[in-house]
Amino acid sequence: IMLQQTQVKTVIPYYQRFMASFPDVDTLASATQDEVLKHWSGLGYYARGRNLHKAAQRVCEQFNGRFPDNLEDLQNLPGIGRSTAAAILSIAHNQPQAILDGNVKRVLARCFAVEGWPGKAAVLKQLWALAEKLTPTSRNGAYTQAIMDLGATVCTRSKPFCKSCPLSADCMAFAKGRMTNYPASKPKKTLPQKQTVMLLVQNCNKEVLMLKRPPAGIWGGLWCFPQFENNREANDWLLEQHRVELQQATKLDTIHHVFSHFKLEIKPYLVLNSDHPSPLKSSEKLSVMEATELLWYNLNTELNGGLATPVKTLLSQLTENQIKD
Repeated sequence: IMLQQTQVKTVIPYYQRFMASFPDVDTLASATQDEVLKHWSGLGYYARGRNLHKAAQRVCEQFNGRFPDNLEDLQNLPGIGRSTAAAILSIAHNQPQAILDGNVKRVLARCFAVEGWPGKAAVLKQLWALAEKLTPTSRNGAYTQAIMDLGATVCTRSKPFCKSCPLSADCMAFAKGRMTNYPASKPKKTLPQKQTVMLLVQNCNKEVLMLKRPPAGIWGGLWCFPQFENNREANDWLLEQHRVELQQATKLDTIHHVFSHFKLEIKPYLVLNSDHPSPLKSSEKLSVMEATELLWYNLNTELNGGLATPVKTLLSQLTENQIKD
């Protein structure tokens, strides 16, 4: 699951820490979402972590702690699609299942000169047909790992090592000298730009106000700062909740964060509040802030929960400034 949309070299340290804390499905299932997302902080695509947690719970509840050994039951687990389910069955049970991850798509598209972007249904259907046709009935686990590794280490996205490739003699893209033309790239689309205001509110004890986002959506289940669409909304909230105005806050450096479907410009403000009021006074305000929980976080302690990358960056800056002071 970690390797979906993420390179191996990035995943390795996360995987090692994750497995050290959750060595089996029972341990993972009994953990809190905060504990799971804490180990996912910085890895991105947090829905993967939430789904992995839910899948472990379902395996324990419905399958007595044993992973299903058939395609249908595996695909019904949260976060496990057709290719991931097939890879599990192939590698763990040596079943003759066809897989089609990003690396395999690239190998097949080049070998058979499959035109078009794999994100299109017709192209994807063609690649699945090839994957199924080529899947062997024996030593399937070895084949599955081999073709994935071939795409990851030899048939790479740019500058493929064709002279070292065991398939080069039969590769149509290599014969044409057009290796990097396959598979076709996703049509370019200008990502929309969004803005948000983050308030880093510190009380007299140097604790900072943190809010836990809802379990689904952007940064779902992660701890963040109070966040607003514009300065006016941020100022209204500050006046009502903390009796200070935004103009009294210190503007920090803007942070630019890129999601898969939009770019986010984050404008952070440090608010030094000498009072220690209850930060949210009603369920209505909790809803407005899109928060499910809140806390005053002591920077000298470890937060048991997941943090989005920009939030981790801002917390580090706060901690460094506190040390200097």
